[in-house]
Amino acid sequence: MVGIRALKKIWFDGKLVDWDAAQVHVLTHGLHYAYAVFEGIRTHDTPRGPAIFRLSEHIDRFLSSAKIYRMKLPYSGPDLAKACVDLVRANEIPTAYIRPIAFSGYGEMGLDPTKSPVQVAVGEWEWPAYLGAEGVERGVRATVSSWVRMDSRSLPPQSKSAANYANSALAKMEAVVGGYDEAILLNSAGMVAEGPGENVFRVKNGIVSTPPASSGILRGITRDTVIQFVAHEGIRFQRTDFTREELFTADELFYTGTAAGITPIREVDGRLIGNGSYPIVKRLQQRYEDAIHGRNPAYNAWLTYVA
Repeated sequence: MVGIRALKKIWFDGKLVDWDAAQVHVLTHGLHYAYAVFEGIRTHDTPRGPAIFRLSEHIDRFLSSAKIYRMKLPYSGPDLAKACVDLVRANEIPTAYIRPIAFSGYGEMGLDPTKSPVQVAVGEWEWPAYLGAEGVERGVRATVSSWVRMDSRSLPPQSKSAANYANSALAKMEAVVGGYDEAILLNSAGMVAEGPGENVFRVKNGIVSTPPASSGILRGITRDTVIQFVAHEGIRFQRTDFTREELFTADELFYTGTAAGITPIREVDGRLIGNGSYPIVKRLQQRYEDAIHGRNPAYNAWLTYVA
């Protein structure tokens, strides 16, 4: 991981402001009660200039996350999409990570967030592959976390909310302290859910599978992208629950996510996955790279070009 280099602008409450001017009060409600929803989006360089990948799907999920939390955003979907495009144009960097966030602002303290105004910002920074370029190539070492992925009886997993990521942070820190690159969380039924910030896929006997939404996962945009890639590659696919030990006996495992891209898992709790090669993952990685960089016209509808 690397620090964030200051860029020119951040979109904040309807305006492009200087990077250092995008500030909030220390008594901002969302800071104290985690009442915030956000998105992770990427823009990539293409032969036609910067292009934001699956922007409309990300904005739709952002709006859905806010609806689940009864958060009334003061901006429409088209407003937010335009904010992302304007920000990429203003910062003039072709490859970056974009972070829309909505939160309860400075108003009244206490658990009820409706007494505070909703503020919306869109930030952007340069962020290489979340689990590292070497991880994308060689695979990462993972461990099954002692922390359990929360289910919908406690917090809504289908919302990309700040509160959910305290659960993720605990799992991530536990993995790193234990000498691993990343964690895998089980749900309250003991089945595989997801990584701290990624969905999990398994390959066994030529069949690609991933846990269903009912397992307590976030419906990842990259997850959906990969599911479509699998169909286009003519590979059998299943949405199905699987157990911890089925991780160990997989032929291939991999994470998917906007930050992580498609990253193979080479080891889980000291057990080598398969024979250490990733033939299906490599096929999906190549298709993904071609799609995000505008090299495959079949996926041009997923790209929002920034002139």
